[in-house]
Amino acid sequence: MAKYSRIEVFNAMKETGVVPVFYHEDIEVCKAVLKSCYDGGIRVFEFVNRGDFAHQLFDELNKYALAELPGMILGAGSLVEEATTALYMQLGANFIVSPLLNENMAKICNRRKVMWSPGCGTISEINKAQELGAEVVKVFPASEVGGPSFVKAVKAPMPWTDIMPTGGVDTSKENLKMWFDAGVTCVGMGSKLFPKEVMAQGDWAKMTEMVKDLMTNIESVKK
Repeated sequence: MAKYSRIEVFNAMKETGVVPVFYHEDIEVCKAVLKSCYDGGIRVFEFVNRGDFAHQLFDELNKYALAELPGMILGAGSLVEEATTALYMQLGANFIVSPLLNENMAKICNRRKVMWSPGCGTISEINKAQELGAEVVKVFPASEVGGPSFVKAVKAPMPWTDIMPTGGVDTSKENLKMWFDAGVTCVGMGSKLFPKEVMAQGDWAKMTEMVKDLMTNIESVKK
């Protein structure tokens, strides 16, 4: 079962400012990337349910995090229905992220007080997600539904809304400033945080430095 409550997850997302979104079929690569993020200062990490036997990788990765990386909160992403949601929750997922809005997933998560972050592309979907108990809504694909201007437009009539855009976010200070100035709580980031050349070389020290630079940029634009 989840080690961290949904409020603890929310607070970690807000404080960290970024949620890495990652999948790899090699568990040793997953562990190395997770540790690089941890060493760089990140405390929330979304493992993507993408390849075959992904849940088995998550099981081992979560056990590694619990044993070796105190305070690292691991969740599962790209889930679209309740059966897989329940499976990952049984493996200890501390939060569930989806690219879409599925009420049955909300019910599964709420029964166990696990944080659920659904993907939304309209203000009506965001409102529905909040009715269903979502602490943080994922705007996806963020760049396609309007970018920072969409976030700002949503926050005007609904300032209580906590938004995590995913898709169209990169590590540059200029890009991050646009999103945080618009009012996001945190950002989701995938390939921009894990460049192909760094991954291919297995240069985990380089990745740690990239994460540290990212955290510095986020801190500066959040002020």
